[in-house]
Amino acid sequence: MSVEASSTQAVKQRTPWRIMRYWFFGGITLFALLAPWIRVNENHLFLLSFDKLKLHLMFVQFDMQEMYLMPFLLMILFIGVFGITVVGGRVFCGWMCPQTIFRTIYRDLIETKLLKLRKRIKNKQQEPDMSKPENKTKKVIAMLLWTALAFVAAADFMWFFVPPEDFFAYMMNPGDHMVLVTTVLIIVGFLLYDVVFMKENFCVYVCPYSRIQSVLYDDDTVMAIYDEHRGGKIYSEEKEKMYTKQKDLQAVEPNAECTACESCVTVCPTHIDIRQGLQLECINCLECVDACTTVMGKLGKESLVRWSSDREVLYRNGKTQYFRPKIIGYIVVLLIVSAILGVMGSKKEHMLLNVNKENRLYDITVLDDGRHKVDNAYIFLLQNTQNVDHTYYFDIIAPKGMEGKIKIAKPSDPFKVRPEVKKKQIVLLYTDEMLVDDATKDTVIPITIRAYALEDKENIVVERQSTFTFPRSDIFKNAK
Repeated sequence: MSVEASSTQAVKQRTPWRIMRYWFFGGITLFALLAPWIRVNENHLFLLSFDKLKLHLMFVQFDMQEMYLMPFLLMILFIGVFGITVVGGRVFCGWMCPQTIFRTIYRDLIETKLLKLRKRIKNKQQEPDMSKPENKTKKVIAMLLWTALAFVAAADFMWFFVPPEDFFAYMMNPGDHMVLVTTVLIIVGFLLYDVVFMKENFCVYVCPYSRIQSVLYDDDTVMAIYDEHRGGKIYSEEKEKMYTKQKDLQAVEPNAECTACESCVTVCPTHIDIRQGLQLECINCLECVDACTTVMGKLGKESLVRWSSDREVLYRNGKTQYFRPKIIGYIVVLLIVSAILGVMGSKKEHMLLNVNKENRLYDITVLDDGRHKVDNAYIFLLQNTQNVDHTYYFDIIAPKGMEGKIKIAKPSDPFKVRPEVKKKQIVLLYTDEMLVDDATKDTVIPITIRAYALEDKENIVVERQSTFTFPRSDIFKNAK
């Protein structure tokens, strides 16, 4: 077998990037649809419920008072996207962005494969001829199909804020949940306008990410790049097209390999010419790489458009450096933020307790046996963050030397709290002993309140710091 035939065969055997993107899109879509339904101990993988004021993260439930975790999640998201951009350009746009996935479903699946409204998937520049009556009918059918899918997408989006078990129950009574219904309709309307009418103009003109990417790129950023050393220079320094035919190009550059077939142009979803160099509109979908691979493969040559870096293709200054200082910095920051999130998340309290001391400092009463009793009153606001009923009580931990001398007068028995309920409990602590013999001032004694669920004292337990005020010794002794 000749070298040329071998090269051609090798090129033909490679799975096109477009097919791999389809599989990747399918995996992302399947995950997005299934994730809201997966629950462990009634907790979701991710759920930000404004309805119940809860955050579910990695099957752990957090109360809104623990929303200090959200900034760390957002930092991980943005740092991760920026890091991906430094490594692979707008690979997020081409491979993970919902806008790209939705446009691919509508354009490639519905318009091209199902309804034959478009002639070929590889020609994304040519819009359907709407002068034909049958095409108008197909366009309406395509919009109706996409509207149905838009409702699914809108519902799936809302499931991360209103869990499916509540979403469908609410939808059975739409009049009582107009905010939810209106939000779904707004999302559906936006998706219909965005995908059918705005198209890739959203990526080009609306999405701010394309403006951010230019400051993140460096010579080792991997993206779709045209090799003008082999193919020839098609555009001038002023970005004006100089050649439209191969013979004109080869008259100036005899070794130029570009055939001027423009397959890389017609296949581009954002309507750019990759041969013009780096452009904000490029979403790194790599369809131009597939197109050039097919054309050049028939000639027994490697593609002129490669998924590589400026260092390798334009400057020919060695191999792409993937683990460069900038990337290592992103990885370190991500690990640090993730570690902080993990530590803070592991300290989740399985019950919430606020302790407020009443304004009056104390009450003194004289017992039947002549002893004096000092009372301090508190208000406990307790919330059961679990999914089952629990019975709670608490202990008082006093400073050294006062152990067991500050006691609970009220409540005398444990009390039950239902899930998601905030219970207000009046608490009375007392002592009938001389804790501090100080005739000059009242003494504020630090105490620890250890509250727990009787069903699981080891795990469902919290400690709060408070104080117990003991009166001056003359007041204590002379009380009547």
